[in-house]
Amino acid sequence: MATILLAAAGAAVGAGFGGTALGLSGAVIGRAVGATLGRVLDQRLLGQGSAAVEVGRIDRFRISGASEGAAVGRVWGRMRLPGQVIWATRFAETATRSGGKGAPRPATTEFSYSISLAIAICEGEITRIGRVWADGTEISAESLNMRVYTGAQTQQVDPKIAAVEGDGMAPAYRGTAYVVFEDLPLAQFGNRVPQFNFEVMRPAQGELIDTVPDLARSVRAVALIPGTGEYALATSRVHYDHGLGESISANVHSPGGETDFTASLTRLGEELPNCNSVSLVVSWFGDDLRAGECRLRPKVESRDLDGVGMPWVVSGVSRAVAQEVARLEGRPIYGGTPADAAVIEAISALRVAGKSVVFYPFILMEQLAGNALPDPWGGLEQARLPWRGRITLSRAPGLEGSPDGTAVADAEVAAFFGTASAADFSTASGAVAYAGPEEWTLRRFVLHYAALCRLAGGVDGLCIGSEMVNLTRIRGVAGGFPAVAEFRALAAEVRALLGPECKIGYAADWSEYFGFQPGDGDIFFNLDPLWADANIDFVGIDNSVPPFLPDLTPPNHGVYPIVF
Repeated sequence: MATILLAAAGAAVGAGFGGTALGLSGAVIGRAVGATLGRVLDQRLLGQGSAAVEVGRIDRFRISGASEGAAVGRVWGRMRLPGQVIWATRFAETATRSGGKGAPRPATTEFSYSISLAIAICEGEITRIGRVWADGTEISAESLNMRVYTGAQTQQVDPKIAAVEGDGMAPAYRGTAYVVFEDLPLAQFGNRVPQFNFEVMRPAQGELIDTVPDLARSVRAVALIPGTGEYALATSRVHYDHGLGESISANVHSPGGETDFTASLTRLGEELPNCNSVSLVVSWFGDDLRAGECRLRPKVESRDLDGVGMPWVVSGVSRAVAQEVARLEGRPIYGGTPADAAVIEAISALRVAGKSVVFYPFILMEQLAGNALPDPWGGLEQARLPWRGRITLSRAPGLEGSPDGTAVADAEVAAFFGTASAADFSTASGAVAYAGPEEWTLRRFVLHYAALCRLAGGVDGLCIGSEMVNLTRIRGVAGGFPAVAEFRALAAEVRALLGPECKIGYAADWSEYFGFQPGDGDIFFNLDPLWADANIDFVGIDNSVPPFLPDLTPPNHGVYPIVF
C-alpha cells in the first residue's frame, strides 16, 4: 500500500519540476523514488512473506524452588503435600521446523521445552500417590511420565538419574518417598516447572507399629458400595449422547480417563494390599413397608437417554419401560440400578484382580415425605426413606389388629417372597432371560442375580438377604416363622443355579442373628433352622460397630458381635 501511495506522490512532485534527465521525465523519476521508499516501508510493516519465523523460544528459565535444609514431611493417613526438588536436569530445547523451501508459507521454527526432575515428598514408605495437582489444578498422572518411589529400604536408583549422573553417582533415596518426571513437557505450564502437590497415602510405621494398628494391611475384605449407579460398575466407558456433539460421560470422572470402577479397584489394591475379598452390592428398590404390598424393582435415574455402548437392561427390562427412581426437587434420590452388563464386567474385573467375590443383593426403600402410605408401625404415614429391616406385616406384631400368628401373616410373607424359581431363568442368549410369573418379589430379585453371577463365571459367595429383622420374626398360623422357611427354600434355588462351590448365607442384623425375644419372657431361636440348613454355608452378621479408642473398653450395656 505504501508503495502505491508514495509512487503516485513522487510522480506528482516530479511533474512539478518539469524537464528531463537521462531521457526520463521528472514524473517518471519521482514515481521511481516514491515507489522505492514505499517498498521499504511495506517490507518493514508487512514483511516480505519469506523471512524465517521463530515461535516459542524463551531466554530465561525458572524452576520450582528447592530449599537447602528444608524439613522432610512426616505424615500418616491421607494427605495433600507439596514437594522439594532434589534433582533436575537442564532444560532441553527441541526445535521443530516446518514450511519454507517452496512451501506456500515461510519457514517456521517452533521451540518446545522439557525437563527431567525428582521431587521428594515425605519420609518413610508410602502406599501410593493418588491425585496430582499442578499449580492448583488436578491433572492426570498418566500424562506426566511419572515414576513413583515409595520410600522402601530396598528401592533402586532411578534409571534416568543414573544415566545423567553416571554409575555409582546417583543415590536411591531409600527411606524417602519421591517421584521422578522424565522429559516433562512444559508447554502446558507456560514453559516453567509448575508447583506440584501430591495426594499421599502412608500407613503407620516405624516405632508406632507397636501401638497403632496397621489397618491398611489388616483389612482382608470390604463392601463395594453404594450399590447404585447405572454404569458405576462398568469397566467399559459409557456416555450419554445429548445431541449436537454434546456427550456426557456416565462413568469416567477422573483426569486419568479410567472408568470409576477401574480407578476404585486400582486404589483398593494400592491402599489395602491384603484385601482379598469384595462384597459386590447391587440394589433394587422397595416401595412399601407392608410385606404383602412391597414390590422390589430395578429402576433408572431417567428414561430419556440411554448409555451409548451399553444400553441399560436389568432382568429383561429396558430403560424405555423401567420405572424411575423417586425424585426430590426434580433430581433422583438414588442412582439407578447397575446395568446387568456392568455387573458382569465388575465380577470379571474383580476376579482378574485376584479378589474373591461375594454378591450382595441390597434393598433400598424410596418412600419420601408425603407418601400417604399406611404405616404398619402406627404412624400417620410411612417414614421417609425407611430401613429395609422395618418391612413387616400390614400391621406390625404387637400392635392392635396385627395379623401376626394367623394365616394372613403367612399370605403376606408369601406375597413378598413370590413364586419365581431357578427354572425360570436361563442364560443361553448371553444375558439372563426370565420366563416366570409376572412379579417383582424377593425371589425374582435374588434368583436373577444368582443367574447373572453364573453367566459371569460364578462367584465365591452370595447373600440371599440382609437385615430383614422384622420379617424373620413374623409368626404364622402354626406358630412357625414363615419368612425363615421361605429363606431356606430360596437358598435351595440359589444352590441349583450356582452349584456347590458357591458359599451361600444370610446377612442377619446384629440384633437378629442370636434369636427373638418378644418381651414376654420367651426366647425363640427363630433363625436356627436357617443356620442349620444344608444349603447355608455361613452365619452372616451386619453390624456397625461404634468407634473405640485403643485404651478404652466398650460400654458394658452393649453387645457387639463380630462382623463376618
